[in-house]
Amino acid sequence: MTGFNLAELLAERGGERYDLHTRHLNHQLPRMLHTIGFDKVYERAEGAYFWDAEGQDYLDMLAGFGVMGLGRHHPVVRRALHDVLDAGLADLTRFDCQPLPGLLAEKLLSYAPHLDRVFFGNSGTEAVETALKFARYATGKPRVLYCTHAFHGLTTGSLSVNGEDGFRDGFAPLLPDTAIEMGDLEALAREVARGDVAALVVEPIQGKGVLPTPPGFLRAAQELLHRHKGLLIADEVQTGLGRTGDFFAYQHEEGVTPDLVCVAKALSGGYVPVGATLGKDWIFKKVYSSMDRVLVHSASFGSNAQAMAAGLAVLSVMEDEQIVANARHTGDLLRTRLAALTDKYELLHEVRGRGLMIGIEFGRPKSLGLRSRWTMLQAARKGLFAQLVVVPLLQRHRILTQVSGDHLEVIKLIPPLTIGEREVDRFVDAFTAVMDEAHGGGGLLWDFGRTLVKQAVANR
Repeated sequence: MTGFNLAELLAERGGERYDLHTRHLNHQLPRMLHTIGFDKVYERAEGAYFWDAEGQDYLDMLAGFGVMGLGRHHPVVRRALHDVLDAGLADLTRFDCQPLPGLLAEKLLSYAPHLDRVFFGNSGTEAVETALKFARYATGKPRVLYCTHAFHGLTTGSLSVNGEDGFRDGFAPLLPDTAIEMGDLEALAREVARGDVAALVVEPIQGKGVLPTPPGFLRAAQELLHRHKGLLIADEVQTGLGRTGDFFAYQHEEGVTPDLVCVAKALSGGYVPVGATLGKDWIFKKVYSSMDRVLVHSASFGSNAQAMAAGLAVLSVMEDEQIVANARHTGDLLRTRLAALTDKYELLHEVRGRGLMIGIEFGRPKSLGLRSRWTMLQAARKGLFAQLVVVPLLQRHRILTQVSGDHLEVIKLIPPLTIGEREVDRFVDAFTAVMDEAHGGGGLLWDFGRTLVKQAVANR
């Protein structure tokens, strides 16, 4: 091979993908994929679908954990990236002001008119780190509050406000932040009364479990925080950009105007990593208070031309194709049809969420036969039944989904925001078939459950 040829490299060595990961990357990932039967080989993707080498299509109801808001390889985003590469811009000189960051900031802020400025980084966790730093500096207070079960990222600062012990274990000491139960205004009042709280960071809908904040909580929390000179940070990394049927999820509650808003994921168009922290003018001016502090917070690849072009293209598509309205309409349809099944299946406990962020929760059945099988799984490891549903959805119905968090009996649906009634029909039909099998004592599903139980016990 002369020079570098990507197509030849993939043709020659693409078949080694799982071996390469086992040898050189996180060796537990291929092990996990082999265990649950997710070790597929996808050849190409477009929109809400993947295709394997045999030409079979797979419906994507995961969207790369929300990154693929417009689906994969949207032609407008692709063209924007070709255009920006062909333009040969003098990018990342660090000592000039390119137009694309300003244009993307201006467009983003038009969706949050109470905010004034934007910092661009490279990921959701960077957006949260920025918000934590800015809140601490602007208020002069050291402590940030967060909610139990929250997920705000895995770098050290964002991990300090991550409410899941499984992610935090072994990485102490972290920052001295404090967890409260989501919706617990009394706990919030006690903490802010101590006078050292810089901010509360909160997902308007928690990704882990798909749990919306209680009605009225965000506004009441905002009032409490402001009374004690603290800030409200809305983590919209997954919920933002139309996911919940409004551009931002905090907009579901009237009167909520967060001081800082974190976005990422779907802003990338699925191509170039990007994160953004939107904030009020006074906060930015406090952080960047003089020319001496001009680089006090920065990112080497922040505001790069490719990411900015992708973001501008994404927002243009969202308006032209009415993506937010589609997420609201299609999400309502999907959630309504799934919720109607709760009376039919005793294993199906609840369907909740907003827009195209939907949680399907399973619970303990009443009938003796099903209860004994359920108890067997729970004794081995909580969350196994949800995994039992996820596996046949992929293996027999070619639909990619995943559980919403470790030890949770909840499947989270976060498909591309472009799906329509055809995809709703396909998912509901497949889900119904899997639930029929589960309630009929179907051999394959429960046999696989026994296999997972043995593996769970062996891994203890």
